[in-house]
Amino acid sequence: MDTLADRFKGVFTALITPFQDGAVDFEAYDALVERQIEAGVAGLVPVGTTGEAATLSDEEAEALIARTAKLAAGRALILAGAGANDTHKAVEKAKRAEAAGADALLVVTPYYNKPSQAGLIAHYTAIAEAVSLPIVLYSVPGRCGVEIAPETCAALMERCGNIVAIKEAGGDAARVTRLRAACGDRLIVHSGDDGLTLPFLSLGAVGVTSVVSNVAPREMVAMVKAWHDGDLAKALALHEAIAELTDSMFIESNPGPVKAALALSNLAGPEMRLPMVPVSGQTRDRLAGVLSRFGQTAAALREMR
Repeated sequence: MDTLADRFKGVFTALITPFQDGAVDFEAYDALVERQIEAGVAGLVPVGTTGEAATLSDEEAEALIARTAKLAAGRALILAGAGANDTHKAVEKAKRAEAAGADALLVVTPYYNKPSQAGLIAHYTAIAEAVSLPIVLYSVPGRCGVEIAPETCAALMERCGNIVAIKEAGGDAARVTRLRAACGDRLIVHSGDDGLTLPFLSLGAVGVTSVVSNVAPREMVAMVKAWHDGDLAKALALHEAIAELTDSMFIESNPGPVKAALALSNLAGPEMRLPMVPVSGQTRDRLAGVLSRFGQTAAALREMR
């Protein structure tokens, strides 16, 4: 029987939300989800940072989560974004995501207000007590201005049985060791930075919540699978083969570059909601070059798989 850690093992794609003329483009979204599932991703993350959750209405967020769950039909774990910088709103989002069919919840630290560690404990406890789903803490200090301390993570896991994992997106692989020292093997760790996936796995993480897998799902799945299969040389070769593409996803604020890359690949439009705007022409040209070079390596990568 699969353990909870097994269910979080592998690549979870932080899905974009495609828009057309200001509205969610559900047709494009459905195709993106199916492409991910066909590529073998372990999980799908709707309504997260990459999905522009901050500018989605409650109704749009619920529809996207429900649609993802229906399309996946048990073929991938649905880890739905449910964060807010108002605890009451976060609780309500968590409840709605659970009702919409999510399998687990990804809850980002409150942004802008910069709570203390005691505030984080109170915030996450309120959310965990309001739902029955497994909760993944999301520490991304570059966007939120606050980091979940390892001791805070341990305190939350002790207090709330459904807080089981963390998406660590602080750009510091050494944090994995500190988190595991505080929380032990029971903490499930996901890399929140594509380029650090292999270092994270080597230190005890089980998977990655990925932006680049929107564009290259098969390659990311193959890399993480190679690691778990013990084929370290293959995993490293795949990492190096997609490194330029990975780096290019963050030359402007996410999700601008990944949306531009998907548009260049005719998979979704580049439209974003204010205050986010599409990438500059210079960035778009650079991405076109990166995608062209990546395409030239695709045959070799398929042989490696």
